[in-house]
Amino acid sequence: MSALRFVASASRRAPKTFALGRRGYAEAADKIKLSLVLPHQAIFTSTDVVQVNLSAATGDMGILANHVPSIEPLRPGVVEVIETGNVSKKWFVSGGFATVHPNNSLTINVVEAAPLDAFSPEAIRSNLQEALKVAAGNGSEEDKAEARVEADVYEALQSAISSR
Repeated sequence: MSALRFVASASRRAPKTFALGRRGYAEAADKIKLSLVLPHQAIFTSTDVVQVNLSAATGDMGILANHVPSIEPLRPGVVEVIETGNVSKKWFVSGGFATVHPNNSLTINVVEAAPLDAFSPEAIRSNLQEALKVAAGNGSEEDKAEARVEADVYEALQSAISSR
């Protein structure tokens, strides 16, 4: 018997001792408890978050209170946090995971992050050109692959800076 059929069969026979949570719509009074963390420190925590916009691997998404619990891989891009009073804070993240918990809490674990306004458009442009030159050059395949990843991050950062 396959594992999936076994679990389905066992769940039909199991007594119903727990109540499944029902998905509802977010209300204006609902808030998200957010933790934006790096491996070595928390860079932002708040219990007064109305919405979080992030760059998931499957596309850009917004998260409100009462969001369906999920785990989303993140691509390089912007994490925007909107707090009460329409106050917006933005960070550029290199990638990671966002975990939406059932109790209106959201944890965003990223490898690297910095406030969006900490980046210089000139430095981004220069570093992007260098990475593209290495990716198209005569170096080893490993060097070219690393340069391509670097170029992808700089392109996402350049796009984020231009849409500020």
